[in-house]
Formats: sequence, structure tokens, C-alpha cells
Amino acid sequence: MNKPVQPMSSLSLKLPKADRSIETYRLAASRTFPAKLEGPLNRIAFSAVHTVADPFVDNDPWLSVAVDWDKTIAFREHVWDLGLGVAEAMDTAQRGMGLDWPTSLELITRSVAAAKRRNALVFSGAGTDHLAVEDAKSLDDVIRAYEEQISAVEKVGGRIILMASRALAKLGRNADDYAKVYDRVLSQVREPVIIHWLGDMFDPALTGYWGTRDLDQAMNTAVAIINGNAAKVDGVKVSLLDKQREIDMRRRLDKRIKMYTGDDFNYAELIAGDEQGFSHALLGIFDAIAPAASYALSRLAAGDEAGFHDVLGPTVPLSRHIFKAPTRFYKTGVVFMAYLNGHQDHFTMVGGQESTRSMLHLAELFRLADKAGLLANPELATRRMKTVLATHGIES
Repeated sequence: MNKPVQPMSSLSLKLPKADRSIETYRLAASRTFPAKLEGPLNRIAFSAVHTVADPFVDNDPWLSVAVDWDKTIAFREHVWDLGLGVAEAMDTAQRGMGLDWPTSLELITRSVAAAKRRNALVFSGAGTDHLAVEDAKSLDDVIRAYEEQISAVEKVGGRIILMASRALAKLGRNADDYAKVYDRVLSQVREPVIIHWLGDMFDPALTGYWGTRDLDQAMNTAVAIINGNAAKVDGVKVSLLDKQREIDMRRRLDKRIKMYTGDDFNYAELIAGDEQGFSHALLGIFDAIAPAASYALSRLAAGDEAGFHDVLGPTVPLSRHIFKAPTRFYKTGVVFMAYLNGHQDHFTMVGGQESTRSMLHLAELFRLADKAGLLANPELATRRMKTVLATHGIES
């Protein structure tokens, strides 16, 4: 079991509060987690991982992408060391919010090559985002866009996460339209894929996915299409932030198909499961809490469910804060955690997205990360938090 280290009573900083006051915040006793996986896992766990921007490129961040490839791949190595898989070029990597398809393909190519060197697990997002929604005139346009990206990912040796399509959300009117697209696309994939159902809280352009705003009807359509293509589907990632809907869907899936929780509000209990089953994991929050997630999963595999909840339970308030509405801006919190924990030397994001959360939000993130024992080096994290606060006129 991870053990507390010396209390951080000597570490404090001034943090803003919602009532416009400033408090002197003293860090709690920290926790340490292993830097590498301890023991086998009995759940498959992917971390959807972020992209590290390069702040030294003279570009226009809202219009063009600059990636620090060394730091970006190094973070994936960190995740693999912990026994987690990498879900590459997904929304956590800012796909559709700053990361375009050409850069995504380069990211996938580099990540797949790095994974092959160490026989690590990586699945990569294939969608239709190179097709502008306004240029999508027919379902055949959507199918061709999917085919192009799937072919490109498979060509570099990658496995597929079939991402939800903004163009299909625009054009798909009913279950038959979705069945036409998914049946055609899935019939061509080389290896079973993970289907990603991303809720509109993550991407408002996906409102009405599966041809309806009624989630019960949408569930019926999704289950019918997925079960009808069971031989081509490894699993389903559901990101609806609705625990019961995920459980209901999990129980309706063909027994060959895995459920990968994408519920960043309720992941601990969904992974633990119940007498009727459990969810595997494909989570953006695992980027920010990878060491704790790895250790917790190793405790679960060892039969220590209490230890699993002892480690993972305290991370849930942080995750709920990072993923609070507007949920699509959660990437800012994920990257801020990477900055606090020394995985990158700056708090700069692709697309200038570091500006999407307030200073109050970041201050509360720091408090919650500290309470969960997720600051790997409290002294470094405190210095970096003070630096960010100083840019907002708060001196510690």
C-alpha cells in the first residue's frame, strides 16, 4: 500500500476563493504511488492522453498547430510504464478543438511506432473531422471520410477507435441512416474497433447522435448496430456522464463486446462493477491521475477492493471539477495537472485553450489534487502554482 510521506505543513501559498478573498492554503500530507505498474491488472484501462504544445514556435495558436513531439511521446511512455493503454488522438488530445487531422495522423504515426518498440497498447481515433460539416452533403460523403481515416491509421499499423462524426450528426435523420454508415464502415475494418459514443456535453455538435435527442431511442439504435456487428467491435466507450445508462447498455451488449467507461464522474464504481459485470476504462481523467489509477487497478486485481477505493475514491472530486460544465473545456485541467506534475515545462495548450478555465477553477483544482495526493512533487507543484498566480496579480 502507498504510504504517506512527511506532512507538507511547511508548504503554503495564497489561493483565491469564490468570494474574492485570498486564503493561505497549507498543503496536506501527500501520498506516493509507484512509478511503474505493480502486478497484473484484471481490467483493460486506456488513458486518453493530451498533446503537449510547443510554445517556442512563432505561429498563430488559434489557426495553426505546434506540437512538442518529444514531450508528447514522453508522456505516453509514462502512461505505458504504469501499465495503462493509450487512446491516441481523441478529444483529450484536443481533436476537433485545435488538433487537425494532418497533425493527428502524425501523432498517431509517432505513437504507434513508439508503442511497437515496447509492445505497448495503443488504439487511435479515426473519424471524419477532415470533412468540414458544411461540405458534407450526403451519407456517402461521411462514409468516404471514415474510410480515408481508417485506411490511414491501419496503414501505419494502428488499431481503431471509431469516433463519433459531427458530419453524421448533421445528416443522420434516423436509425437507418446510422446503420447504413456504421454497417458499411465496420464491414471494412481489419481488426475489431472500439466504438465511441461521445455525449453532447463533450461536443455540442454531436447533439442528437444516433438520429434522435431521446437517449432511450438512441441507446436502442446504438445497441442494435453494435450487436449486429459484434465480430467487428472490440468494445464500446460511452461518455454520457450517466452511470445508469452505461450499466444498462453494458448489460445489453453482446457478451463478446467490452464496455469501456468514459464516465469521468462515476468511474470508480463502474470499474469495480457489480454482481452482473463491470466496465473496463477509457478515460480522459486517467491522463491526470495515471499513477493513482494504475496502483488502484493493481489493488483491485489483487482482490483488495477496499484498497482500490481508498486510492481511486479521492480522485473523483477532482475529476468532477475538471469535467464540470462546460465539459468540453476539461482539457485545460488535464494539461494543468501535467504542468504541475512536471510532465511539461509550461502551461500552454494547442489552440490557446489554456484560457478556457478561470483562475478560480485552477486554484480549486490545485486544492483537490493536493487532497487526493496527486501532486507528485509538492514543492515543484507549489512553485508552479505560484508562478501562474503571479501572472494574475496574486503574489504568494
